[in-house]
Amino acid sequence: MTDPMPFAPLSPSEARVLAVLVEKQHTVPDTYPLSLNALVSGCNQKTSRDPVMELTEAHARDAIEALRARSLVIESSGGRVMRYEQNARRVLGVPSESVALLATLMLRGPQTAAELRANCERIHRFSDVSATEAYLEELAARVPQPFVRRLARQPGSREHRWAHLLCGEPPEEAAPQGVATIREAPRSFDAEALLARVERLEAEVAALRARLDGTA
Repeated sequence: MTDPMPFAPLSPSEARVLAVLVEKQHTVPDTYPLSLNALVSGCNQKTSRDPVMELTEAHARDAIEALRARSLVIESSGGRVMRYEQNARRVLGVPSESVALLATLMLRGPQTAAELRANCERIHRFSDVSATEAYLEELAARVPQPFVRRLARQPGSREHRWAHLLCGEPPEEAAPQGVATIREAPRSFDAEALLARVERLEAEVAALRARLDGTA
């Protein structure tokens, strides 16, 4: 048996379209395969999405065509509208449990194994966190290239998070906003203005005290 061919990275919109098709196949089976309108709505949901996107129908069509060219999406005719379904398990060569994990990572961004188990429950229910981690380890050890990576543990965090690699290497995580704020605070601190204000207040207090002493 030969090893799978290297996987060419998906664009963010392609990853979102593919992941939504995986999700909706399990969460709304009565309306699956999806129409273009339903697919765009799923891609642009404000909840359970990280990042939140605003794909147009044109963007979605471009993503669908790119995914169709790789057999990751299959187009079918449903009445007067075209409908779309995913073919990830066969093309990626991984079990359905792994497809569920990849879809959840594409929809929600990096997560711990416990978060993944909870968040992908509607697609696949894992028996426990250990089972989730076992499938993640398999995806991380895939040859000739991994599909997921365990990220460095963040300061103050007890668990590692996992990120998918279907769009290539995950971007470096930005420093917390508070760090930049703390570093910039001294630049906006005006000692001379504060001193002048204190002196002015002291003078006003002294003047009031003198008036009170004069009326005593």
